[in-house]
Amino acid sequence: MDFDRLTDLVFVPGISGREEMVRQKIIEMLPGKTEYSVDGLGNLVTVVGNSDRSIGFAAHMDEIGLLVTGIAEDGTLSFRKIGGVLDELLPGRHLDIVTSEGIVIEGVIGVVPPHLRGSDGENKQPHSIDVGARSPEEAHEMGIRVMDYAVFRKQVSMLKDEYMAVRALDDRFGCSLLLDLADFLTDNEPGCRVVLAWTVQEEIGLYGAHALSSERRVDAFFPIDSFGCCSRLTGPVKPGKGPVLRMSDSRSLASYDLAQKLIKLAERKEIPLQYGATGGGTDGIPFAQKGIRMVPLALAMKYLHSETECISVDDYDNLLRLMQEICKDPEGVLE
Repeated sequence: MDFDRLTDLVFVPGISGREEMVRQKIIEMLPGKTEYSVDGLGNLVTVVGNSDRSIGFAAHMDEIGLLVTGIAEDGTLSFRKIGGVLDELLPGRHLDIVTSEGIVIEGVIGVVPPHLRGSDGENKQPHSIDVGARSPEEAHEMGIRVMDYAVFRKQVSMLKDEYMAVRALDDRFGCSLLLDLADFLTDNEPGCRVVLAWTVQEEIGLYGAHALSSERRVDAFFPIDSFGCCSRLTGPVKPGKGPVLRMSDSRSLASYDLAQKLIKLAERKEIPLQYGATGGGTDGIPFAQKGIRMVPLALAMKYLHSETECISVDDYDNLLRLMQEICKDPEGVLE
């Protein structure tokens, strides 16, 4: 794992529909002289190799967060949640508000202390963001406008030097893996044409992937994403036991035939591999709807969509190995 690169990506803010800063950072990290394109929705794409056969990998750039919807008379900001933000994540949190000028302003979501609550102990007041402004005018002077956005403040924790925990690993680890693969392909000619795509607006409906699937025809597609784990639904899948073939989720089924080929490839190369079912959906869905075989390649992630999303460093490295082997001998999975 390139820890510095992944950390840099994690700390760039970018909710669904506002991925421009993440996209620019990825462009800066691409291998030198890499040709790329950006479509009208904001997907970033680069293609390596020349062949009639092709495979695609994708990772989404957007993260969950908050969209500023209004400024109250007391200077606090109202907001709506973007993506799957849990209500319990909101109270008592530190935020970074990103203005239209790209300036980051600190804010917090406060709580009503227990001393001031009713006899039932509940806080019935709606949540709002406090940036220290005392009026709408002061908020405007700070550069804050309606339609600016906020992300949760991020802190990286390394657990036992084996696990990395931080907000926005979903799916910046995937973005980082695609950059690792791009680096690999600059020195290793792939056995087919390889499409690498960093997509937008996955968290609110896979809109980037829908656009991508209409523009790019591939023979097999591999979205790189998280596998929310460690519940009864997901069974024995857990971080540290290898990357995961995400065979089923709330909205799709992976190609069984393609998955069997990946399992055999992993066995030949002695890459640990897990597979199972989880919730949610991935960028592979629009491709499957167009008749393209797809298998999401994932990392088991604890505490998905929280401030402490947690993955295994070894799983990351083994997933990169699997992606490299697919590119070196794609016929083994496309036949």
